[in-house]
Amino acid sequence: MDFALTEEHLMLERMVRDFAQKEIAPVIKEYDRKQEPIPFALIRMGELGILGLCFPVRYGGQGMDYISLGLACEELEAVDTSLRVVMSVHVGLCATTLFQWGTEEQKQKFLVPLAKGEKIGCGAFTEPGCGSDVSAIRASAKREDDVYIFNGEKMWISLASKADYALVTMRTNKEAAKASRALSTFIVDLHSPGVTRGDIHGKLGVRAGSTGWINFQDVRVPVENRIGEEGEGFKITMSAFDHGRYTVGSGATGIIRAALDASIRYAKERTTFGKPIAEHQLIQEKIARMSQDYEIARLLCLRAGWLQNEGERCTRAISFAKKFAAEASFNAANDAIQIHGAYGFSDEYDVERYLRNARGAIIYEGSSEIQTLIQAGYALGQREDKPLRCELPAYNADNWQS
Repeated sequence: MDFALTEEHLMLERMVRDFAQKEIAPVIKEYDRKQEPIPFALIRMGELGILGLCFPVRYGGQGMDYISLGLACEELEAVDTSLRVVMSVHVGLCATTLFQWGTEEQKQKFLVPLAKGEKIGCGAFTEPGCGSDVSAIRASAKREDDVYIFNGEKMWISLASKADYALVTMRTNKEAAKASRALSTFIVDLHSPGVTRGDIHGKLGVRAGSTGWINFQDVRVPVENRIGEEGEGFKITMSAFDHGRYTVGSGATGIIRAALDASIRYAKERTTFGKPIAEHQLIQEKIARMSQDYEIARLLCLRAGWLQNEGERCTRAISFAKKFAAEASFNAANDAIQIHGAYGFSDEYDVERYLRNARGAIIYEGSSEIQTLIQAGYALGQREDKPLRCELPAYNADNWQS
């Protein structure tokens, strides 16, 4: 069992860390306060190849593996969650799902510009009255000859106002015997007539990230933009959630590390009762817990990435990683604020932003409650992974470089 990262992994970590620390860290507080995305972030992530890390070179990617995607997410979220959210929706929900389920023609048309960062993608699944219950999707797509007519609204969509393409799941069969068989998934050009979209403001966290809504009013989507077969939308959406949850767990691991690093620095500098607070045992307890949680979260995420590299279905492993890392990141940020005392309650220090940002991961991409049900289902033998028509391709270094 080899836990060592390759030299390529280490180089990637350094590159992404340098970008986040040198270009994003100096301005993130300003944009978080303004509740606006950093205007150059998407462009730079595209230029650096971050938006196409785990895709074969022939599809415009960097030819790296799925572990690399997780490592990048950790480095990005260690500075701010808004950067990792880009990876979750552009790479995880949209591009990776297209890579898994799309035809060769769809990959050439849509995946290549997404991987190159020439186009931005998102995933549009959640609706105003439908979050965890995907089978309850109401937005409809009615087929008329060679097009589908879209009507309905999607809500809480990251990059809604910034994306060029959206992977969208719609109800295509109102008469289906099973609700899950009534759904189909499409890649949609968000510049199409009839598409309107906007941003949601006043969020607790991820304030420098774009989160919004997308409305479809008689939008005409070509049949060739359907991903997979009609009625496969539920399976495709669940695959997308696996990809997104992997990035969420990996990113949350970055918050644990950032909270730990900030706490160690402050605890060594701040003195009470004649000595640094790092020498007080109750402070040490908090720091030890953060350190332990970071190691656990990182190992869980690396294992999920390794399983993807091997071509193994890893819904269960990803669920463990996502739930544990998300909850641990919130706890770590909370302890970091306690260690910083009154200063932790102010945005003068980054730890208050870590806490606000960490809270969202316990909800989105499948809440902790949903993860608990998934994990219990596997443990009780009530859930098993059945073969999919299209599985996520196992990583192959030679094939990825071609």
